[in-house]
Amino acid sequence: MRYLLLILMLASPAMAVEPSEMLADPALEARAREISKGLRCVVCQNENIDDSNAGIAADLRVLVRERLTAGDSDEETVQYVVDRYGEYVLLKPTFFGNNLILWLTGPLLLLLGGIGALVFIRGRAKPQPEEALNADEQEKLARLLQD
Repeated sequence: MRYLLLILMLASPAMAVEPSEMLADPALEARAREISKGLRCVVCQNENIDDSNAGIAADLRVLVRERLTAGDSDEETVQYVVDRYGEYVLLKPTFFGNNLILWLTGPLLLLLGGIGALVFIRGRAKPQPEEALNADEQEKLARLLQD
């Protein structure tokens, strides 16, 4: 039983937040953790800053905690980080501005591909009408059949 508990503890994801970075106020620390879940590490790319061991992620964690300690709201803190590093740091980008193109391009291409495939399949399914032979072709055919 003890070994199972040890294995389960080792299998859980390790947080990169250092004890020196943690805030004394549990409410502020919880807010900082919640904000950090939505911020991308710019080095690791698809990992939030709480899970990353990169130096820039540690700097971002400290920055978030500094902003919260200074009295910023969660939205103001996130906006400060976005203003400083760009929207790339958001794990869930906004649905406005330049990102609108990114959000809509995938579904639009899927729709256009589906329409193209449907048109192609329907075009192949139609039997092509047979054209009648002209006089020269009938004459050549008759000669070939006689030989």
